[in-house]
Amino acid sequence: MNGTVQYLNPDGLMKNPAFSQVITTQGNGKTIYIGGQNAVNAAREIIGKGNLQAQTEQVMQNILIALDASGASFENVVKLSIHIAQGQNPVGAFQASQKFLNNLANPPVITVLIVVGFANPDFLIEIDLVAFVPE
Repeated sequence: MNGTVQYLNPDGLMKNPAFSQVITTQGNGKTIYIGGQNAVNAAREIIGKGNLQAQTEQVMQNILIALDASGASFENVVKLSIHIAQGQNPVGAFQASQKFLNNLANPPVITVLIVVGFANPDFLIEIDLVAFVPE
């Protein structure tokens, strides 16, 4: 049996082109878990100190690198968890992430949380995700 991914936006739930309400995976494939990514580049520099949009772009670039290394792309992402530092306007994060997610035929399910802070006080955002690549 080959792996399948089903995107559901059932009647009775809000429909939004930016995210799906329910995603199921079944059959053979590879599940990829990417731990919380923050705005640190390969040289261990924090990119975009004090700028949520710049940090989000770095986070999404880090995720792209991790997906590519796993044989996946943003098309395979089924779940995004976005954690934004309290006091930040999430619009900047949304705008920056849409550069990577806007053209997806089937957007992932997304959870956005406002948190008190992160291990490093210069971090404004952290994103983790799950992807599924059917065989």
